[in-house]
Amino acid sequence: MNTIDPRCARCSIPPGERLCQTEKGRAPDFCPTRTAERTIHAAMEEMQQPGVVAFARAAAVQEGEGYGNRESGYEAVRPIKPRIEETIEFARRMGYRRLGLAFCIGLRREAAVVEKVFSGAGFEVVSACCKLGRNDKECIGVAPEEKIRIGDPEPVCNPIAQAYVLNEAASEFNVMLGLCVGHDSLFLKYAKAPCTVLAAKDRLLGHNPLAAVYNIDSYYRAIKMPAQGEQEPGK
Repeated sequence: MNTIDPRCARCSIPPGERLCQTEKGRAPDFCPTRTAERTIHAAMEEMQQPGVVAFARAAAVQEGEGYGNRESGYEAVRPIKPRIEETIEFARRMGYRRLGLAFCIGLRREAAVVEKVFSGAGFEVVSACCKLGRNDKECIGVAPEEKIRIGDPEPVCNPIAQAYVLNEAASEFNVMLGLCVGHDSLFLKYAKAPCTVLAAKDRLLGHNPLAAVYNIDSYYRAIKMPAQGEQEPGK
């Protein structure tokens, strides 16, 4: 077992000089390419398993085909496809015919468009909304004052039911559209088919969570400030 925690997000070495990118690259003490060789070897063995290797290869090929002008060299490449198009291409590459669409009711209009796009591309689409079942939030211990509609009946999001319904519908590949933080985790835990995310929920930023990251030193600087009495990580 590796005794040094991996901290790739803290690596300050330029990408082209990193050990994970080139054989003679440099690496900090916490680099798992250097410290977790046994674990990585086990992962590579798993990746060679029947079914897994085909999925992994299809994903790698799809990644490459998401760029144009590759023949001119790496510095000249440019993205040429939106994620929804890559999702369709990947599903076709894997031979999937039946797609599951798990969506938030707040994105019902977007879900209707996505369903038409997938159906128009030749897929059978089964879909499940987050509020299916209409069970009140109080059934899981949510107090009336903790609801969005304070004191009123309010259906709980039920990602486990979404997963169960799509499992029973025999979806081959699930596409998640705007599930809440935590609800997405439960859906991933209980869904049987492989899953991908088309859109991550961000109510404030129009489902573009990275907008806060891109503006972390200006409009969203307060997010990175440690809570009163807490130290910043690593100090």
